[in-house]
Order: sequence, then C-alpha cells, then structure tokens
Amino acid sequence: MLLPKQRWQIFSPQHDLSQGIADSTGLSPIIAQVLLNRGIDTPEAAKIFLDPELEELLDPKQEFPDLIKSIDRIELAIKNSDRITICGDYDVDGMTSTALLIRTLRLLGAIVEYEIPSRMTEGYGINQRIVQDCHDRDVKLIITVDNGIAAYEAIALAESLNISVIVTDHHEVPEAPCKIPPATAILNPKYQVDPNSPYAAIAGVGVAYVLALELSDRFGKRAELENPLLELFTLGTIADLASLTGINRRLVKKGLRLLSRSKVIGIIALIEASEIHKDKKIGMKPEAIGFGLGPRINAIGRIGDPKIIIDLLTSSDVIEAGRLAQECEATNRKRQDLCKEIEEEAIAYMTKRRLDGFDITQERVLVIVDREVQNALTPAKTKKKKSTLPSGDQDLPKGNGWHHGVIGIVASRLVERYGAPVFIGSYEDAHEEDLESKHQGATVRFSVRGIPEFHVFHSLEYIANIRNKGGGHKAAGGFTLPAENMEKLRSGLREFADRENLLPSHIMPLINVDVLADLNDISMTMLQACDRLQPCGLGNPDPVFYSENVRVLAQQTRGKDKVKHLSLTLDTGSGEKLKAIAWRWGEYCPVPDYVDIAYKLRANQWQDTTSVELEVVGIREATGTAMKSSQNSPKQLQLQYNPAPIITKFPQWQKLIEAPRPLPRPLLLYGCDRPADKFKGDVDCDRPNRDRNYEAIVLWTLPPSFTHLQWLIAIAQPDYIYLGSNIPPVPSIDEFRSQIQSLDLENIKILNLLDLAQQWWISPSAIVSALRELNYICDFPPTLPLGGELLRMQKWYSIAINKIAVILADQK
Repeated sequence: MLLPKQRWQIFSPQHDLSQGIADSTGLSPIIAQVLLNRGIDTPEAAKIFLDPELEELLDPKQEFPDLIKSIDRIELAIKNSDRITICGDYDVDGMTSTALLIRTLRLLGAIVEYEIPSRMTEGYGINQRIVQDCHDRDVKLIITVDNGIAAYEAIALAESLNISVIVTDHHEVPEAPCKIPPATAILNPKYQVDPNSPYAAIAGVGVAYVLALELSDRFGKRAELENPLLELFTLGTIADLASLTGINRRLVKKGLRLLSRSKVIGIIALIEASEIHKDKKIGMKPEAIGFGLGPRINAIGRIGDPKIIIDLLTSSDVIEAGRLAQECEATNRKRQDLCKEIEEEAIAYMTKRRLDGFDITQERVLVIVDREVQNALTPAKTKKKKSTLPSGDQDLPKGNGWHHGVIGIVASRLVERYGAPVFIGSYEDAHEEDLESKHQGATVRFSVRGIPEFHVFHSLEYIANIRNKGGGHKAAGGFTLPAENMEKLRSGLREFADRENLLPSHIMPLINVDVLADLNDISMTMLQACDRLQPCGLGNPDPVFYSENVRVLAQQTRGKDKVKHLSLTLDTGSGEKLKAIAWRWGEYCPVPDYVDIAYKLRANQWQDTTSVELEVVGIREATGTAMKSSQNSPKQLQLQYNPAPIITKFPQWQKLIEAPRPLPRPLLLYGCDRPADKFKGDVDCDRPNRDRNYEAIVLWTLPPSFTHLQWLIAIAQPDYIYLGSNIPPVPSIDEFRSQIQSLDLENIKILNLLDLAQQWWISPSAIVSALRELNYICDFPPTLPLGGELLRMQKWYSIAINKIAVILADQK
C-alpha cells in the first residue's frame, strides 16, 4: 500500500509547564501544550494570548517616529485642496491598503486618486512612470502603500519635482543609508521601530491602518471610520498571510467579529457572492477569509484589473458593489481553472519523468517550465491547442504559456506534493510557433517556493550573475531569467543545494505536529477549547494532534473530476467512531488497517447537527516515535572538540536596532540566515579572518553555543558586538533524531563536534545527547536528555543581551 512520504516534526512534551498553564487558564493540559509550542510559556502570557485586550496597547505615535510628520503633511494637503495620489500594489495587501486610505481620505475631504502598476509590464511598486504621471496631473503628495522602501530612484525623482512622498511599507529596509529613499516621511515597522514592538509584524495594510486611524483622530472622525477600517485591516492581514501575533492578533480577533455582520457594502457583497459565513451570530474564522474572500480578491490582482477591488471596497452603491463582487467571483473561477490546468500538466510531466528514471530526492530542487512541460507531454497537440487563458482580461500573456499571475499558487501546491523547493517558470511573450525552439532572446519569469532547509532569497543571491531582476525572502521569491540560461540555472541550484547541505532526506513534505492525543478525548468540548486559540494562521497555526495505532474501519474516495479526497471512518477504541477527511489524498486509498495519523479538528455541520470531524494532514505506518539504538552494545565514537582560546579583548555589546548607522567597518557578519545582501562594503561573513582587526561583529543570531561565541570573539577581537533579535529554528526531538540518523556514523572516524554544530545550528551538547541515545560512548561532559538540551538551546538563543555580557565578564 502506498502512503504519502512525509517528515513529522513533533514538539517535545513539557508536562509540568503545560499543567501549570492549564491550572491558571482553565484549559486542558493538551491545549496548554499547544500554547507552549507557540512560545507562550507562562500563565501571564497565556492569559494575554487568550484575551489580548488585557494588555495595554502602546501608542503608535511612540512606535513610529515619522507618524506625526505624516499626519501633519496630509492635513496640510487636505486644507490646501492639493491633489493626493495613493500608489498601491496589485496583491491583496496593496489593494486593501489602497482602499483603506481612499475611504479615509475621501471622508476627510481630500482630493484623492490612486495608481496601481501593471503586474505584467511594470512589476511591483512605485516607479518613475507613475511619478511623472503624477507631476503631469499636478499631484502634490504621493502616499505609497505596501511598497516604496526600496524605490530610491522613483522617490528621488518625485522630490526633484516638488512632490512630497510618504512611504508606508513593511518590506525590508536597505542596509546602506544612501539607499533609503529621500521621502518626506517613512512608516515601516522595520525602520527605526523596535523589533520587539507589538507592531513589528504588521503588513502593509497594518501600516495604512495605523496612519488612517491616527489621521481620523486628528480630524475628529474616528467614530465613523474605526470599524470599517478595522474590517479592511482584518481582511488584508489574513489574506496576505501576515503573522497573527502581536498587534495583529489583537486587532484581527476583534475585526473577525465585525466582519460577520459587516457594514462595509463591498465586503457584504463579496460575502454574499462567495456564499460563506451565513451564520452572522458567531464570529468569522480566518479560514473564511483565507479560503473564501481572500482568493477572490487575489484572483483580481493576479489575472484581472485591481481597479475592481478598489472600487468594490470603497463603493457606497449596493447594486454596483454586487456587480463588482460577481466579477470577482467569475475571475476567481477562471483563476481556479488556470491553476487546475497548470497543476495537472505539471503532475503529468513529473509522473512521466519519474517513469523515465528521474529522482526528485537526488535532484533536490524542482525546476519546471511551461514550454518544457508542454513539449514533453504532447508536442504535436500542444502547438495546435487553443489557449485556455481567460479572454478579455487585462494584461494577459500572449500564446498558450502558463499565466505567471497564478504560477506561484501552483508552486505552493507542488511543494506540498513533492516536498522539494519549486522554481516554476513561464515564458514571456510565448507564441505557439516558438514552442519547440530554444527561443533565443526570450525571458522566463519564475515564481519560487522553498522548504525550511532551503533559503529562497539566498538561492537567488547565488544565481544573481545569470538572472535579471528579482527578490524575495526565506520562503518565497520571484525573478526573470534569460531563456538561454536555463541549464545554468539548474546547475547553479544544484551547487547551492550542495553548499547548503540540502539532503535527500529533506525532500519530503514537513508536518509540524503539536501533541499526542487519545481519540477518545476528541469531542465538541475539545474543539471549543481549540477555538479559544483563534485567530489561527501564520505565527499561530491551527493545533495539529496525532494519534498512534489508529484502526481504520472504513475508507473511500470522494470528489468530482480528477481530484479525489480520502474519507475515513476511525475506531476510537471505545466502541465510538470518528469521521476523517484527507483532502486531495484519494490516490492513497486504501491505507493500511492500522496507521498513525496527524490531524486538525473541524466542525462538521449536517442539517441541524454539528459534530467533530478530523482533517487529516499526516499519515504514516503504525510505528512508535522513539529512536532505536543502531547497535546492540555500546560503541565508542571519537569526538574532536577544541576548547575556545582565551578572550583578551572584551567588546561592548549593543542591540543591532540601536546601533549607529552606518555600522563601523571592517565588519564581521555572522548568524543563521544572515542577510549578506544588506551589508555592503568591507564586510566578511561567517568566519573571521585571523589577519584582520574587526571594528565590530553583527550577530544576526547568537551562535549555537557559548563556546562558538568565545571562538568568534577571541579571533575577531572586535570593539563592538551588535546583537540582532533573530532566533534560529530549533528542531523537535523527532526531527533532530532523524537528522542524527542521517549521519553515516559507522564510517566516521572522527566527528568534529563544533563544525557539525555550526552547520546544523545545534548545540554540541544536544548532538552528544542524541548520540548517547544511540548507545554511543562520547568523551564529553554530562548532558541532559535530548528534550532538555533542545529546550536549553531555545533559552540560549533567546537570552537577554545584558546576561551575555555578564557571562563573558566572568571569563576575565
């Protein structure tokens, strides 16, 4: 029987801590363990998490240095009847931000219009064409939303034309001060804002919301605007997959209650058109936006005209809003058809390649391009095939290539299916007669999605010499590539995978699992307890439970067309039955009679009855999770572990956010996922050069152990250390056990403990603890059980800067 290949990462249980939180909150210990997994490790923090209103909200004017300046400039423009242009973006964050500010400024009496760059011909953000158009229309003030922080040239042009620019954005800030745009004001949670601020995780719509709300206060209009603005904030924040932590969690929790009985005409129309959330008595859940409203808005941004969404969310005409909502519905159906066709072609192509001997675990990075796929499947038919792209939509590509507005969605689905980083590309300006040619001079536009062990942005840096424009972050990105560089792309990504030690064992979907549960405990009461953790999303995912040795009583496939779902009836062990559904897993039917399953809890409504149903996200053979020794008797393993040299020069410590700019040079940049692209000029990365005298070290994260830190300081001998607020990911016990077992220990003569710890960002003591579980005798000081060592490592990575300085001072 075929089962999905998956990696399960199971959090280590902390029974004493979870019981303490359970006692103080009234939660069950199993739900309290979920809170611990989210980093909520005290009763006080748990109470605030469950009721964010308990925490005093910080004044945003104290958090954003340019906020008052922004309000003053907008107030002046309104009083002078100056023209104002909102420069938005075509994604859901940019469109909701644009609508939010337009609603606000119109109510305050401003003369306001907006500009959205073309996804197909211009790409992301404010540009010089937009600025010149604004100048020609005598615009005096431009406000960017969800863009602008990296648009130095365009904003410098605006300033030279006497157009004021207020940048509201949430993207990364250029490290070089000379690259920060010369705007009148900049509002960005990553610019001059404490990274520990509750506002640190807000998206572009969050920045627009803060500005709009404070502006409404200035004009005495808060009562009229507060609720509509919060609805738009909630819609944009969830649909853009912003982290539901900090201020986002507090506001979204309240905003979801408003959305269920919305007074915004455009949102009402969208809810009615999508037929979601018919019960207005209960608050809306994030999934209603993530799988209902959000895709309909995003579909417009991807293959339609963003003007539809802006007009819909600012409309006061019920009939017009209904018409626009129906356009969203129709466009979303076209988007679904496009995604379905592209995904089916990609899967068919991969199936064919596998039959031809292709092994994704050896290749490790999946590069898949429309023209190659269509040629490989049915070359003759492809050339004659009529395009399935929607006709009449704005900015659609020529020919029958894949629409690059939706390939990112398909990339995410392929990552879920194959567990590998996916680079999916579509030829620009592709014509049918060119399908079999090399198409010299053509360009391929790529969308990229990664896995935890593959940093997308770093990979794009690695291939920068062969590609054109592009960018991204750890999990996703995009770029364009000259078509003749396709083979260079594949070889470059193989080299990058080798450099990053991306292993075949990493190439399978990763399932994060919270806690072991007994199926007998699954009930409506437990589901209601899970609902107390809402809103769930990025940063606070839905709880995932797992149960072992579950008996499958019955199974069948459901669904229409080619996509089938797996429906299961499970035995709870006490004579009761539970229904379970595994979406898009029909191909795995039948599964064995006994399995381990990982699942979320869902309410299943049928007529007037509500019951609990399991949404299966993981399934494996019915096996235990404990690591078994690889040998029957103890075996010696020789370790190389060099103690750090004596530190002779003790640097001054300072938080990176508070460090002077520009940072002193020469500079050593070190840390997990350190962004080398942000630090220019006389900067070394990772390993100090013994022949250099460094002015400073930037620790993007702490090293994996205190010994590593001692080595760095002793060799680099910096005057200053600037510590960032980033924390490396710490694996669960099961994930780290799998990582240890991937080593060829039988053939390793000497294990360099510090090198391996640096490579994995795992403390040497945690590595030794895992080796001792495998019955290896290690000449190393005593260690805690593996769970204790991983917990100790989490605390080390989060240690306060003043405590580090004290520990180092004790070494004098």
